[in-house]
Amino acid sequence: MRSNKGFTLWFTGLPCSGKTSLSEAVGKELTAAGHTVEHLDGDRIRQHISKDLGFSKEDRDANIRRAAYIASLLSGNGIVAIASFISPYRKTREEARASIGNFIEVYLRCPLEVCEKRDVKGMYAKARKGEIKHFTGVSDPYEEPLDPEITVDTDQMGIPACREKILVYMEQRGFISIRSVFQR
Repeated sequence: MRSNKGFTLWFTGLPCSGKTSLSEAVGKELTAAGHTVEHLDGDRIRQHISKDLGFSKEDRDANIRRAAYIASLLSGNGIVAIASFISPYRKTREEARASIGNFIEVYLRCPLEVCEKRDVKGMYAKARKGEIKHFTGVSDPYEEPLDPEITVDTDQMGIPACREKILVYMEQRGFISIRSVFQR
């Protein structure tokens, strides 16, 4: 049975913590279960909606506010909005929560050293050399969530285990039906 209740899953964490991979895996399960899902990915939003913004604190905040507005429109119309953004500042994530309403913060906790090892694009190395300014985790802070609805330790859990933890949380709180997700 498909719910018409829209909500936003907001994936946050350091660069290379697994936000895009995990959010896509969760999105596939929800879509297969009959939910209408839209994925708002940080890289794609920057390419199309926020290409005028840089990476200063002010520009990062503006980018997150734009994404939160889109997520609020989607979830307000019964769609599951999956947002995967570094979103490094607590205050801006709280603003997103307040503006969206049905908001589930998913924190991908992963040590900086592990994220750096996963970095196939070499962004951390460039940031450490000073070639990239305002890089989260190196020259810019990441403020960990104080009380996220869900925390997954992506250095200890694989994507299937993280995905299951998220789906079970949503089922327990009435956002989805486990039967609709797992009995296909």
